[in-house]
Amino acid sequence: MGRYDRYILTQLIVLFAFFSFVLISVYWINEAVDLFDSLIADGQTLSVFLEFTALTLPQIMIMVLPVAGFVATLYIFNKMIAESEMVVLQTAGLSALRLLRPVLVFGLILGLLVAVLGNVLAPAARSQFIDRSQEVREDLSGRFLREGQFITPTVGLTVYLRDITEFGEFRDLFLQDRSEQGTEVTYTAARALLLRSPTGLRLVMLNGMAQTLDVTTQRLTTIRFEEFTYDLSALMGGGGLRSHDLRELSTRVLLGADAETAQGLGLSEAQMRFSGHERIARALFVIFPPLIAAACLMLGRFSRFGVWPQMLLAVALVIPLQMAGNAAEAAGIRNTDLRWMAYAQPALAAALAALLSAAAMTGSRRRRSGPPQGAVAP
Repeated sequence: MGRYDRYILTQLIVLFAFFSFVLISVYWINEAVDLFDSLIADGQTLSVFLEFTALTLPQIMIMVLPVAGFVATLYIFNKMIAESEMVVLQTAGLSALRLLRPVLVFGLILGLLVAVLGNVLAPAARSQFIDRSQEVREDLSGRFLREGQFITPTVGLTVYLRDITEFGEFRDLFLQDRSEQGTEVTYTAARALLLRSPTGLRLVMLNGMAQTLDVTTQRLTTIRFEEFTYDLSALMGGGGLRSHDLRELSTRVLLGADAETAQGLGLSEAQMRFSGHERIARALFVIFPPLIAAACLMLGRFSRFGVWPQMLLAVALVIPLQMAGNAAEAAGIRNTDLRWMAYAQPALAAALAALLSAAAMTGSRRRRSGPPQGAVAP
């Protein structure tokens, strides 16, 4: 790679890092606000909040990095044209193809980064996020186990604990369940224990009483018990079976999915197959928007009014590509045979980048040749 290539590539990477940091911060703050409301309100610690926000970063980066790469390319080439650097480089004999070469290298770096994020880091982070979410839902120490306070961890459930021993045993438990309409059940127990089972959380109450009130008839039924097990998983949103998310599955599993595997995971075979190919196609697609941006800015001649028409053209060309990706996804997730449509977006982007690069090369040759000898340039 020559000196000019390194110069352009360095500027692209520096501006890309800056725009990525800004955009990721905006998206991260927006995500963090929702997580803060849900986690801190449930009594979780700051470390849990930071862990959850960190696990959302790979998915945010996948959305942000292509935009940052496109914007960085527009900014750098606009700056080079405005400061006449582009004219100097072209005067030094650099063709449009040579000027686009570092942009292609930049796009390949961006594609490799998105490929690693989309196929390795993001699925692992999403899986960890879901596992930790389930653990937090089942961890009642924040929103359920508070001494000396009446707590309503979920709608229809009120809990009071007088004391929690160092061994995790509850003393003097009060629990009122109003989850069933028309019925109120109040449990009191001298002692209680919280147990985890393969099917969810269980609250074992010892030496207590259950009072069931029929709200309609105002009839009260009282039952004393020595031991009673109360299922908390349904009310607390835990549940024994872990739901699966396409974003947490590995690309190998998605690409090799069949009807039996999809049914076992509670997912659609078409969705799984398309999602696997879409991860590969997304890494291919992000290579070309920087080329489209650079080629568009190299189409026109120098103007004191800048290159805003070319910049608007670049944006106008990228938007239909995104729409084509959305249309391909809508078709691919419904029909397994249409999973190849995941590659329609990068194919269109590659064709458009090639056409614009060829046009930029043709325009560059015409400008270098200049008017015939003895003629006056317009």
